[in-house]
Order: sequence, then C-alpha cells, then structure tokens
Amino acid sequence: MITSTQNPLVKQIRKLHRSKERREKQLFLLEGTHLIEEACQVNYPLETICCTPEWQEKHQKLWEIASSRAQRSEIVANQVLEAIATTVNPDGIVATASRKILTNTNQSFLQLGIALETIQDPGNLGTIIRTATAAGVDRLYLSNNSVDIDHPKVLRASAGALFRLSITETADLKAEIIRCKKQKIQVVATLSQGEKNYWELDFKSPTLILLGNEGAGLSEDLINLADEKVKIPLKQGIESLNVAIAAAVILYEAQRQQHH
Repeated sequence: MITSTQNPLVKQIRKLHRSKERREKQLFLLEGTHLIEEACQVNYPLETICCTPEWQEKHQKLWEIASSRAQRSEIVANQVLEAIATTVNPDGIVATASRKILTNTNQSFLQLGIALETIQDPGNLGTIIRTATAAGVDRLYLSNNSVDIDHPKVLRASAGALFRLSITETADLKAEIIRCKKQKIQVVATLSQGEKNYWELDFKSPTLILLGNEGAGLSEDLINLADEKVKIPLKQGIESLNVAIAAAVILYEAQRQQHH
C-alpha cells in the first residue's frame, strides 16, 4: 500500500492536474466511481488505477474489472488519494488513462452533428457532451482553443458520456465544416439574430449545428459558412441563453424531427 504523498507515482499523477502536463504525457485523470464504471463499460483502457482499502472492499467487482483493464493498480492511503484527486472530497478511486483515444478523426456517416467554437466553461462543455450523447449526436467537433476536453470538470459534467461520443478536436474548425458541406450536410448557425426560429427549420436531412463562445458567439468566418441561421426566441430584455441549454433545445428539436 502506498502511504506517502512523496511517492514517485503520486507525484506523477499530481502533475496531471495541469493541462500542460496532460498534453505532454498524453494522459488524463478519471476520478470517482461513476466515471470508472463508464470507462469500463466501453472498455476504455486505463493506465494506472489507485483506490483506498475502503473503496476496494465496497466495490470488489468493479475493482477486479478496472484493475484488469489497467497497466498498474495500487491500493493507497486516504491522504494519498486526497493528494492525487482534484476534488475536495474524492470518493476513493482515481485512475489515469490515455488521452489519445479520447478524440478520434474517423469520418463516419453523420446524420446529426454539433460543432463548438471556443467554448470556455468546463461545465458547459461537459453538459453539452452529455446532452449530445443522449440526443443521439453522431459527432462533436471542438475547436482546440476551447477548454480542454480532459479538464476534470468537463469529465465530471459529462458524467462519462464522453466515452460514448465521437469527438474531433481540431485546430481548423472551418475546414471540418467545409468538409461536412461537401458531403451535403446542412450547416446551421445558432445566433441571437437568426433568420428563423429553430423549430421552423427542416432538420430531417443530415445536419451540423454550430454553437459559439459563451460571450462572443460564433465568429463571422463560421457564420458565413452556414446554410441556415436560427435563433431561440427570448423574452424581451433577455440577451441570450446559456450555450449548453441552447444546445439541448436545438438538439432535441432535431432529434424529434429526425425520428418522427
């Protein structure tokens, strides 16, 4: 059992609290029982897994599955687990996993997609990923100047949905959208000054929905690529909706139309 917070493994895992280290090592942190369960359900390979004796006793079956997926598994003291977790009250388990598999670039058929430009809030990104997965989105494109996909708060807000959604992180979101247009996918920009209400749009054909930054919205470059511009009508005096709520409203209208 690892009891010292000065242990080399503990120091390595703690480094992954920082974005720069996660990118350099191509690893990220998975914290808590629910995320570990989700990762195991989709056979996501784990690198290192650490849990407290209490946690292991309580979750023997999950520990067996998770440690069989991991390259290294360790029982650690409570103070060690607290040191490696980013949450204030961790529930007893932390794992590291490869970042490489998190995003993929396979261009499969797209009936419903979403493209996010410069999303800054990890809670928003995680919630959009969770909603997009639930609404049956085939692919999510994310501009790489957004919050990190493996930010601990993104992972928590996604509630593990991240492992079930096809995600492409890209330095050139414009190029991805142009590729979709060439495949006859309808591109829809969501704007406060859109020309149509979102439910007036025909979502039955393959569609890519564009959503922009929390403060600035979509860039002109991306707006100019859109075939349609839609708005969510708001009561007078209200400027905008939270981007994750806007995503949910539009994705579920698209889903309703595509499945009726």
